[in-house]
Amino acid sequence: MPREKGRKVVASNKKARHDYAILDTYEAGMALTGTEVKSLRAGRASLVDAFAQERDGELYLHGMHIPEYTQGTWTNHEPRRTRKLLLKRLEIDRLVGKTRESGLTLVPLQVYFHDGWAKVEIGLARGKKAYDKRQDLAKRDAEREMTRAVGRRGKGMAE
Repeated sequence: MPREKGRKVVASNKKARHDYAILDTYEAGMALTGTEVKSLRAGRASLVDAFAQERDGELYLHGMHIPEYTQGTWTNHEPRRTRKLLLKRLEIDRLVGKTRESGLTLVPLQVYFHDGWAKVEIGLARGKKAYDKRQDLAKRDAEREMTRAVGRRGKGMAE
C-alpha cells in the first residue's frame, strides 16, 4: 500500500495562541503505541492542558489526551500517558536552555500526520498577561472593521 502524502491535521490547540505569545515553532515526532496511532488516524485527540517538559535530557509531552482505540483489546493504551518527543539532540539542548533561562514554556500547537508519520508542532511560548489578550482582541476587531469598510467602499455602498 502506498504511503500517504501531505499533511493531515488531527488536532489543534486554538487556546494556546490566545494564552501565549508564540516565539518559535518546532516539529517533533512522538513515540506512540499502535493503538494510539490508530486512534489518531480516526481523528481523535485533544491538546487542552497539554505541555512539554524536560526530564533526564529528553523532552516529554504531558497531558495530551488520545482516547482509547474502540476496537482495541487488553493492549490498549492509557489516554493521558506521558509521551516522549523525538527531536535532534541539538534542538533538545536549545529548547531546554531557552526554557530554563528566560521563563519560556513549550506548548503543543498541532498534532498531524506528515507523509504518514505522527508529528506534533511545539511552540516556544511566553505567557500573555490579561491586558495583552485584550490588546490582541481589540487589534483583531479593528482590522476586521477596516476590511469591512474597504469592502463596502469597493462595492459602492455608503457607510
